[in-house]
Amino acid sequence: MSKMSDATVTIRKACAADAQSITKLGADVFTSSFGHSVQPHELQAYLDSAYSLEAITQDLADPLKDTIAAVGLNGELFGFALVTRGSSEPCVSHLEDKIELQRIYVDSAAHGMGIGGLLSRAADELARQKGFRNMWLGVWEENHNAQKAYERWGYKQVGKHDFVIGTVVQTDYIMAKTL
Repeated sequence: MSKMSDATVTIRKACAADAQSITKLGADVFTSSFGHSVQPHELQAYLDSAYSLEAITQDLADPLKDTIAAVGLNGELFGFALVTRGSSEPCVSHLEDKIELQRIYVDSAAHGMGIGGLLSRAADELARQKGFRNMWLGVWEENHNAQKAYERWGYKQVGKHDFVIGTVVQTDYIMAKTL
């Protein structure tokens, strides 16, 4: 697939009407990325807590969170990013004016079209407009494609932490960049 032009996709602030699409896309991407690494009942319990319609609706209404949507000409959701103020991580505690890129998900059918980069740049701009100077994220140690994308977008690994799904403890690399 060729790079998607900026004119084909619109990056905008997500709204309550996007909740159902974000719920589905978030659950689909999380399942395809991590589902093989945990028991089905543990995956479902995580999806029920993090990607239920109620959880996504709460994220969209949370004043400390901003969700950005990448939508096509017909309104279809290609991806989304979620930035969160006030989250903490010990290995980035020394960074001033920091914000977390909590999620950046792109529909697998749209991989390679530049949507992740568009969302990343929009998240950076949003953070800058709100006065942040640093952004950090956690990425699973086995998600090499995401790690490569984050490196292209200027992130560097600065530490790691445990990410728990049910009884499974995975390692996330913590990456950060100056905006």
